[in-house]
Amino acid sequence: MKVLIVSGIWPPDVGGPASHAPELAAFLRARGHGVEVVTTAAADPAPQPYPVHHVSRSLPPAARHAAVAALVARRARHADVVYATTMLRRAAVGAAAARRPLVVKVTTDEAYERARRAGLFAGSLVDFQSARGGVRVRALRRTRTLAIRRARHVFFPSAFLRALALDWGLAPERTSVLPNPAPPLPPFEPRAQLRARLGLDGPTLALAGRLTAAKAVPVALEALSRVPGVSLVIAGDGPDRDALERAGAALGLGDRVRFVGGLPRDDVLRLFHAADAALLSSAWENFPHTVVEALAAGAPVIATAVGGVPEVVREGDNGLLVPAGDAAALAAAIERYFADDALRARLRAAAAPSVADHAPERLLGRIEEALREEVARA
Repeated sequence: MKVLIVSGIWPPDVGGPASHAPELAAFLRARGHGVEVVTTAAADPAPQPYPVHHVSRSLPPAARHAAVAALVARRARHADVVYATTMLRRAAVGAAAARRPLVVKVTTDEAYERARRAGLFAGSLVDFQSARGGVRVRALRRTRTLAIRRARHVFFPSAFLRALALDWGLAPERTSVLPNPAPPLPPFEPRAQLRARLGLDGPTLALAGRLTAAKAVPVALEALSRVPGVSLVIAGDGPDRDALERAGAALGLGDRVRFVGGLPRDDVLRLFHAADAALLSSAWENFPHTVVEALAAGAPVIATAVGGVPEVVREGDNGLLVPAGDAAALAAAIERYFADDALRARLRAAAAPSVADHAPERLLGRIEEALREEVARA
């Protein structure tokens, strides 16, 4: 079987699709399948044992979108099936032009994300589903749905997002929930040694991800300002980084907050393992990869109860949950976590076992199975 994987981001980019797409490519190749990738990039991606084709992000958006769709169409003619984890509209157009079956993983409502970025909608993801919106919002929703309906099978990382998407008119039998897999773990040094090497001293939280409005990092910074003696290491980059650094300085956090930029995935896992807990302050989410990564690395998660997060972070079991946008509640959870030694030990002991059933071989195998089925039907 020859598979064309479409992903809008690719290492060294940071984010869920940039972790998932290479992991799936390696898995499929190890299983004897042919793999090619179409992505976008600011510079040539690092060489891989399979072709990685990219469209330059320096192109204007309209030209870039057209170039991606055309590239997908060209490369799909050499494949049996197309699998897309982002750029769903362009993947759908390209797969249709090449007359190849399409399987997708919907990680978010792209119409909502684009409407937020364009300043067309300011409410929640749930509210967006029923809001009438203007012409552009309705066009975003319509093209999103048309693209996803083109797919033969649609995976969702959470039951939360699948439930929303069924209201878009998708056929339930062509959809399924597939949680994000736990990552393979790198070798870990003794934790005390690792903390010393990473410069972690005293109670420390770790936050990782692309620094955008969705992550609501200002809420995390405000919460941190209310809990003296606790530090935060932020791994990731994005359009909000400069503003967040200024916000941390304005709150007087000083060296209690460190921005270390984008890190390779193994280094993020080491950071989670060394930290006392992972922090997720998001205003909206589907099922963030970093939650599974943190738990797999042995770090409990203090998180906002948004989207599919409560499907993996369970209050008082492997983490603590608070309402979104409530810095006081987040601060109280952080304070509670560090004040209760027994709670902290119990949550840490439960973290890795809580994602034991997220083994990559099992979950990526389900994607392989779906791809095989659609090739057989084609």
